[in-house]
Amino acid sequence: MQITQTVSEDLHRQFTVTVPASELDSRMTARLEEMKPKVNLKGFRPGKAPISFLKKQFGKSVMGEIVEQAVNEGSQKAIADNALKPALQPRVEPVGDVQEVVDGKADLTFTVTVDLMPDFATTDPAKLSVEKLTADITDKDIDEALDRIAKSTRNYTARAEGEAAQKDDTVVIDFVGSIDGVEFDGGKGNDFNLTLGSGQFIPGFEDQLIGSKAGETVNVNVKFPDDYQAAELKGKDALFVVTVKEVKAPEETAIDDALAQKVGLTDLATLKDRIRDQLKSDFAAASRMHLKRRILDALDTTHDFPLPPAMVEAEFGGIWAQVQQELAREGKTAADEGKTEDELKTEYRAIAERRVRLGLVLGKLGEQNGISIAADEVQRAIMARARQFPGQEQQVFQFYASNPQAQAEIRAPLFEDKVVDFIAELAQVTEKKVDREILFADPDDTLPAKG
Repeated sequence: MQITQTVSEDLHRQFTVTVPASELDSRMTARLEEMKPKVNLKGFRPGKAPISFLKKQFGKSVMGEIVEQAVNEGSQKAIADNALKPALQPRVEPVGDVQEVVDGKADLTFTVTVDLMPDFATTDPAKLSVEKLTADITDKDIDEALDRIAKSTRNYTARAEGEAAQKDDTVVIDFVGSIDGVEFDGGKGNDFNLTLGSGQFIPGFEDQLIGSKAGETVNVNVKFPDDYQAAELKGKDALFVVTVKEVKAPEETAIDDALAQKVGLTDLATLKDRIRDQLKSDFAAASRMHLKRRILDALDTTHDFPLPPAMVEAEFGGIWAQVQQELAREGKTAADEGKTEDELKTEYRAIAERRVRLGLVLGKLGEQNGISIAADEVQRAIMARARQFPGQEQQVFQFYASNPQAQAEIRAPLFEDKVVDFIAELAQVTEKKVDREILFADPDDTLPAKG
């Protein structure tokens, strides 16, 4: 077997591997010798058939196995002999006519292309300076939570005959929607309970039912939003013929021990404690989300090294496929985003490069510090995922049990979060008090301006 390096670039190697036909023939003969004692052929005593006859009978099928084995050995030897660390599975391509190789008429020649993991130094997490946003839980936050619970548990009573519906009332309705006189899928409902002002229906629908009375039929004219999820309805004017069957007014719900008992607790004080605990959890999760974003940004800023092209292309391919699906679903093109397709691709390629870079940095930091994800951690995450599909838990478990790629998709974010938490313990973290609105805002909207 002869291995020749033909390409040597920063993170890219290519080798040409040649296995002489004579070597392949020798391997095939050795394989047939192994098979010989177990082969029973008509006209020959067991194990006595000559190799020449076995070659005629089994040569091509055995040679196929020999070629496959030689390709695997050649690929592994090219990598091992050169102490390479592949970023992805090496790509193997045959040179010449493989059938002639199987027929024993030609040498086996193939190329092995390898994209390499970059060698880079990681930043010391202790030298990173990041900001952590925090907010205090106020009495107002607790009062607002109590008010939401009170509204969600309140009862409704029918208004007197002839009394008009008001905001926050619930109306029981039948409705039929049409566009240009033609009914559309999903535009019909019966005995639907709609709370006016809840925002359940598209803008303008609920407002036109304020003032309606039980027994009335109301023509509701609306326009579907331009970003409506159903492409065939986007931006369309529609008419809903609505029959109001009942109008119900909300009863006032006192915020007291009785409210706490409605939700299964003993008293109001206990309910407030539960709300405060939940708010603490929510605030901590939001704070961590901002801190994680700032840690990732700091890692991205402090690391600059060549990226494996194949990894970037694979990541970009996945992102771009999602972008195209989203544009198609919304009936849009790149021009609707105010950019050319090339500009949009450039933007998302930069995102792909960032993801690959951060993935490599987090991976190396995790490896350097002995961070790993145990099987039971993956199992707990799968159980949490299964609980999101009531009644289908067993199917979810079976899917992950038989799908290593799906398990890897569960494991990756667990590993990332573990490494980020490790960095957060070492980094120089400065807390910054903000109000609740900023804490729960998108991290992109709260990052300092670059300049």
